[in-house]
Amino acid sequence: MGHVIAVAGKGGTGKTTTCGLIIDYLCKQNKGPVLAVDADANANLNEVLGVEVQATLGSIREEIAQAELQLESPIPVGMSKQDYASWRFTNEAVVEEDDYDLLVMGRGQGTGCYCFVNDLLRAQIMKQAQNYRYLVVDNEAGLEHISRGTLPHMDTLLLVSDCSRRGVQAVGRVSRMVEEMKLNPKTIKLIINRAPGGVLSDGIKEEIANQKLDLIGVIPQDETIFEYDSDGKPTSKVGADNPVRVAVNDIMKKLGF
Repeated sequence: MGHVIAVAGKGGTGKTTTCGLIIDYLCKQNKGPVLAVDADANANLNEVLGVEVQATLGSIREEIAQAELQLESPIPVGMSKQDYASWRFTNEAVVEEDDYDLLVMGRGQGTGCYCFVNDLLRAQIMKQAQNYRYLVVDNEAGLEHISRGTLPHMDTLLLVSDCSRRGVQAVGRVSRMVEEMKLNPKTIKLIINRAPGGVLSDGIKEEIANQKLDLIGVIPQDETIFEYDSDGKPTSKVGADNPVRVAVNDIMKKLGF
């Protein structure tokens, strides 16, 4: 299986834009094939990358789980759930681009038993993941899919916080949760995003030390990223000299990618 880079942090910190720029960096460095996985319940990695999504694993899971309750099942006669899940996964759930593929996990499940369907999708993901050199996973702060085993282990965990004490405290809790759950990534690093002028105050540096976090890089606050987002443009497509892109590229080089 390829190297799994998991990006985590609370909503509103610029985590998904950072994730999109990481994917773009790997592709431009010819590190592919790359599988981008949107595992955040508030899925918008596709918008950052500028691609359309047909179906999510959540929608496929719902459909299969409810199939037996419907008078007209969507599963063709003579086709097993396993084969149907595999077909939907391959033909609809994975969005294929030139340099990477995108898989959107989708929202959480509804009522009822989903164990069988979750096992099917877990098997499909593990099978698919073997075809990629890198998996870049955009997670919510709770790392739900990784902690449940729906997604593979983590090799590198990047914790993204905005330039605030509360943000740093939030990713500090994520770091402790990772330790408590024994997820055992090989590398855990902190990225501070949206720092005014790309500089950290003494108070933020103090809080990073208090949380025992290992800072790998600082991403400056940038008006162009805000404008792209406001205009509905994919923020991963900012220019090569954009300070946010430059900062993310430098972080990836420090990590050895």
